[in-house]
Amino acid sequence: MFDRYESGEQAILVHINFTQEGEWEDLSEFEMLVSSAGVNALRVVTGSRKTPHPKYYVGEGKAQEIAEAVRAEGAEIVLFNHSLSPAQERNLEQICKCRVLDRTGLILDIFAQRARTHEGKLQVELAQLRHISTRLIRGWTHLERQKGGIGLRGPGETQLETDRRLLRERIKTILRRLDKVAKQRDQGRRARNRAEIPTISLVGYTNAGKSTLFNRVTDAGVYAADQLFATLDPTLRKIDVADVGTTILADTVGFIRHLPHDLVAAFKATLKETQDATLLLHVVDASDDRFRENIEAVDTVLEEIEANEVPSLVVMNKIDNLEGAEPRIERDDDGVPRRVWVSAIDGQGIDLLFEALTERLSGTMVKHTLRVPPQYIGRIRSKFYQMGCIISEEYDTDGSLKIDIRLPLAEWSRLQKRESTSLDDFIVA
Repeated sequence: MFDRYESGEQAILVHINFTQEGEWEDLSEFEMLVSSAGVNALRVVTGSRKTPHPKYYVGEGKAQEIAEAVRAEGAEIVLFNHSLSPAQERNLEQICKCRVLDRTGLILDIFAQRARTHEGKLQVELAQLRHISTRLIRGWTHLERQKGGIGLRGPGETQLETDRRLLRERIKTILRRLDKVAKQRDQGRRARNRAEIPTISLVGYTNAGKSTLFNRVTDAGVYAADQLFATLDPTLRKIDVADVGTTILADTVGFIRHLPHDLVAAFKATLKETQDATLLLHVVDASDDRFRENIEAVDTVLEEIEANEVPSLVVMNKIDNLEGAEPRIERDDDGVPRRVWVSAIDGQGIDLLFEALTERLSGTMVKHTLRVPPQYIGRIRSKFYQMGCIISEEYDTDGSLKIDIRLPLAEWSRLQKRESTSLDDFIVA
């Protein structure tokens, strides 16, 4: 029903500089997006405007210039580094005589190429259908004709109405399937919450090095590449953090400036991992000249998905690309780690990252002195040894064991639930 350009097509890129800050986009990032989609850029057409033109987005003269570039270069598609309205796309296609795709459509196409899991494919298809639903008319006049043939002549729905109806039904089907996926994810999260296992979610601008860091920490072997949106499907792995114990680390999709709303809505189940995380690891490409703007863009998306209240630790990655940069931990006035400078590609500073994670996650450590009666010593002492939480121990003359322990509150709570005897009765006041 829907046409989508194949990777490897020849394209004309269009980038307009606006005086209005809200309309501003980055040309180098757009060229990386185009490269990630597997498209060959033949020429970049640039220009300046105060505001978008209502008919062509660019001025009429610039629209003619783009059309001439298409004919001169033999291009098959025109890619805009901006969001176009359906009418603007249609008007530009009429004058250029080829497909016109905006920034949102390009990002959706990259997502469609990268999705691997069943859930990821459903999420991308949902986002594409929602985006396409306003663009069904395009320049295809045949879609407005009623279907003909024996038994079909006379009043009836047009081809366009049929397409819209089928599209609505497909969206409902995908939403039902994604609802099942969301319930399965909720079950997993509830199980982790019951076990009081902390969850760390990797967030950050696309191509900041999240998957490389994930592989460095977990040996997971997930796909990592120097390109935008290399990761789409979330991956969960267990890691062991000192004084905290088993922790879940989640690798998630990268964010980007002006992330399409359709994508945010479609990836709601995936982004739930970020919303419910104990701690966010905000990975930043420290070698990017615009890393501050990238941090602001990620913070905007986190606010949009209502995850801005989750505690975060900033990881300044790629220090191997910075001259003289050394691994270090930056702390606030209270001595709490706020930033860690690392290199995921060669492992610099990973030990400092784990040190910071221990400090941020083990704020709920508990210390107790217990006096264990002789009949309970064997079982309870062996469990404390397995957990590695014994500080010191000594026997009293009555045969009881006086033992000092230090462990995370979550581990203490789990142990209390498993023990038939209340451990609180053994605590020395």
